[in-house]
Amino acid sequence: MASTIFSTSSSLPTAVKGLDCNTYKPTLGNLRFIASPNRKSIAVPSSSSPAPKPLFPVVKATSDVPVKTGLSDAECEAAVAAGNVPEAPPVPPTPLAPAGTPVVPSLPLSRRPRRTRRSPALRAAFQETSISPANFVYPLFIHEGEEDTPIGAMPGCYRLGWRHGLLEEVAKARDVGVNSIVLFPKVPDALKTPTGDEAYNEYGLVPRTIRMLKDKFPGLAIYTDVALDPYSSDGHDGIVREDGVIMNDETVHQLCKQAVAQARAGADVVSPSDMMDGRVGAIRGALDDAGFQHVLIMSYTAKYASSFYGPFREALDSNPHFGDKKTYQMNPANYREALVEVHEDESEGADILLVKPGLPYLDIIRQIRDNSPLPIAAYQVSGEYSMIKAGGILKMIDEEKVMMESLLCLRRAGADIILTYFALQAARCLCGEKR
Repeated sequence: MASTIFSTSSSLPTAVKGLDCNTYKPTLGNLRFIASPNRKSIAVPSSSSPAPKPLFPVVKATSDVPVKTGLSDAECEAAVAAGNVPEAPPVPPTPLAPAGTPVVPSLPLSRRPRRTRRSPALRAAFQETSISPANFVYPLFIHEGEEDTPIGAMPGCYRLGWRHGLLEEVAKARDVGVNSIVLFPKVPDALKTPTGDEAYNEYGLVPRTIRMLKDKFPGLAIYTDVALDPYSSDGHDGIVREDGVIMNDETVHQLCKQAVAQARAGADVVSPSDMMDGRVGAIRGALDDAGFQHVLIMSYTAKYASSFYGPFREALDSNPHFGDKKTYQMNPANYREALVEVHEDESEGADILLVKPGLPYLDIIRQIRDNSPLPIAAYQVSGEYSMIKAGGILKMIDEEKVMMESLLCLRRAGADIILTYFALQAARCLCGEKR
């Protein structure tokens, strides 16, 4: 292959400082041309010509981008080949250690993990866990009124009017990439009964809201809560016998009707949060029999009898009127029991397995992630949200940083999706908007 040949008698300048990039141009008087077989003639300075000014400007870190010299690629290559190498900034000096630092030989380490943490670019390149607005499911409280009512224990959260404030909030969320929501209704006390029949009223608050949202936002993914506590005059997730026992199978019967009513309204995912035995299989059968084979079931697989739920119950006015929920929700002391629930929910047809609460139960999320191929959801519950908010209000923590770290930790533990009241705020941070 033919190559360009330069005369050895050429005398190219070696100094490069002080070049006036605007005035220096090669001229016929100080250039002679050497022909190559397959390329155009290339002009190089003549040996008898006076030394021209430097070809390349000095590159300085603090200067603007240098003005181009107007030389062709071949002319630049010819200059470098002849030794006229452009000057670059010098190698920075080695930073000095503070006075008194001991002088020691380097440790004989073959591996130094800190190497990949040296700069933001390297840290970003080797980050193992990522998070995006698509990972968020936004829990929204709704009520029959037209005004948005603030929830005292959850700063920034409201009971949204189902025809007004809800639409505005969903639009805001979609603008920053949050396209999944879960609905929680505040049901009028006059409609609550011991058997929670309002739960499957197809003209009730939740079915009406689903139909309206699907009409307004056809691509919105709508999750629903399947449980009786918002509809029960007793405040429990199931039907209560006169001796205080929560009736399992009778409750499951009601839950199946509730899930079908929600699916008929257009729900994409029904989410039994009641922790009754056998309810996933029964709901799967009821949905399939009604022609809703496409509707997913997100089972609250490991829902613990936690003290972190308090603000949520204020939001829905759904505190149990007596006793607690420990006979059906899991004991916070138990770890292996979660695998029993995983096995049952998988065998009964669950599509998604959820852990609730989130951050205090990272070990449970990881355990389920390591033992199931199904998608894992985590619920960052109201108590977690309110503590971060309170810490931020009191200036005890950086609210935004703690919020993002907590969500990233849930992802790192193995959660594919996160139900979080921070969904809109966190998505705005990820999109570069201010709080």
